[in-house]
Amino acid sequence: MDPLNEYVKLQRRQFLATSANGVGALALASLLQQDGLLAAETKQDALVNPLAPKAPHFPAKATNCIFIFLAGAPSQIDLFDPKPKLNELNGQPLPPSMTENVRFAFIQKESARLMGSSRKFTKQGECGMELSDLLPNLGTVADDICLVRSLHTDAFNHHPGQLMMNTGVQMFGRPSVGSWLNYGLGSPSDSLPGYVVLTAGRGTSGGASNWSSGFLPSTYQGVLFRNQGEPVLNLSNPRGLTSAMQRRSLDALNRMNELHKDQMADPEINSRIASYELAFRMQSAAPELIDLSKESKKTLEEYGVDREVDSKRFRGGGPEDFKSFATNCLLARRMVERGVRFVSLYHASWDHHSNLDQGLSFNCKMADQPIAALLKDLKQRGLLDSTLVVFAGEFGRTPLGENRPGFKSVSGRDHHPFAFSVWMAGGGVKGGQVIGKTDEIGWNIEEDPVHINDLHATLLHLFGLRHKELTYRFKGLDIRLTDQHGKVVDKMLA
Repeated sequence: MDPLNEYVKLQRRQFLATSANGVGALALASLLQQDGLLAAETKQDALVNPLAPKAPHFPAKATNCIFIFLAGAPSQIDLFDPKPKLNELNGQPLPPSMTENVRFAFIQKESARLMGSSRKFTKQGECGMELSDLLPNLGTVADDICLVRSLHTDAFNHHPGQLMMNTGVQMFGRPSVGSWLNYGLGSPSDSLPGYVVLTAGRGTSGGASNWSSGFLPSTYQGVLFRNQGEPVLNLSNPRGLTSAMQRRSLDALNRMNELHKDQMADPEINSRIASYELAFRMQSAAPELIDLSKESKKTLEEYGVDREVDSKRFRGGGPEDFKSFATNCLLARRMVERGVRFVSLYHASWDHHSNLDQGLSFNCKMADQPIAALLKDLKQRGLLDSTLVVFAGEFGRTPLGENRPGFKSVSGRDHHPFAFSVWMAGGGVKGGQVIGKTDEIGWNIEEDPVHINDLHATLLHLFGLRHKELTYRFKGLDIRLTDQHGKVVDKMLA
C-alpha cells in the first residue's frame, strides 16, 4: 500500500460522494464495490489513525508477539544442540576443505581446533527435548516449545546479523518485524504504542536500527520504554502545565497539522498527529503499566524480580541485570494484556569469544527463570494461545574454539552463521518438537534448513498475513519483510 496513493483515492471518493448528480453516486458505488466496503473504510480509518486495527488476510492464530533477542549470539552447541561426537573430537583440526572458503571474524584457520562442550544435556518434558543443564527452568516448559536447530543466516558479524534477524536484510533503513506487523494489522491498544522495546545489559551493537520503522511512517517504529522511573523520557508535563492546558495546546497543534496535511498530502503528518495524541494518553497508561505493586508476591518470586544474586560482572552485565531482565519479562506480559501488538526484549551481550562457561552460565542464570515464568504465566492466564514468544540471537557459535592472537587460552567460540538454534512458543506454534538437524559436530545443516526469511514468513503467517502480500511501495518498488526469499515452515504450525 502506498499511503499517498490511498490519500489521493480518498480525496477522489470524497469529491464523488459530494457531487450533486447521480454520476457521482454511481462512480462512488463502483469504487466501493471494487475495493469492498470494509476495505474502503479500513483504508480511510488508517489515514486518520495509522494504528487503527486492520483485518488480517486470513484468520490469525497470534495477535501479539514477545520477541526475546539475545544480542551477541548464544552458543547453540552449549544450550540447544548436543554434540557427543564433537566432544570425542575435542582438540582435533578440521580438514582444510571445510574451512578454506569460510570467513571467520577472529579464528585463525591454520591452528584452529574443535572444542567440545562441558555442558550436560538431558531430555525434558513428555516430548523428550534435549536441553542444556544451564536451562533447568526452560526444561519445565519444553512441551510448549518448538525448537529449530537448523536456522541459518547470511551475516557473520553482529550488526549485519542483528539487522538481518530484525529487518530481514543486512542493510540500514529497513522496517523491523514489529513495524511490519503494526503496519499490516494496526494496534489493539488505544493508550500504549503498538510496538514497545525493553532493554537490559550493555546494549546491542545494532542499537535503534533494530527497532526502526525504516521507510514506513514513524508511527510504526518501536518505542523504547524504561522499566523504572519515567517510562518514556520527557513523557510527564513540566511543572505548572495542567492536563486541561495541554489538551487545549494539543487541539490547536492538531488543527495546524490538519491544515498542513490538506496542503501537502503528506501521510507522515498523520503519524505526527497520532504520536501527539498517543503521548497524551500514555501519560496515565504508561506509569500504571510499570507499577508492579499490584502483582502478587508469588508472581514476583516466580519471575525472580527480587532474586538475591551473588555474582561478579560479565559481558552480560552485573547483578542488577537479574532484576532488570526479570522485570522486562513481567512487563512484557502486562503489555500483551493491555493490547501492545509487539514487544521486543533485548539483552546483551551473549558474545562469548572467551570465558564461555562462566559468561554463559551467568547469562542463563539471569534469563532462564524469568523466560520460563513468562511462558507459564501467559499459559495460566489463557494468553499463550494468542501470544507468540520468540527466542533468538543473530547467529550461532562455532564448533571450533576461538584461537584469536593475544588470548591466553582457547575458552570461547567465534561467530557461526551456517547453523544455529532458535525457538518459538504459543501463538499457533506446534510445541514439544524439534525441527531440523545439524551434522555430528554442528557445522552444517543436514535436515530442514530454515533461513531467517523463512522464520519471518512463518511469523507473519501466524498473524494471518501472507508475507508476499504485505508490501509497501518505496522508491517505485513494492518491498516486503521477506524481500530476498522466504517460505512458511509448515512443520512449525499447530
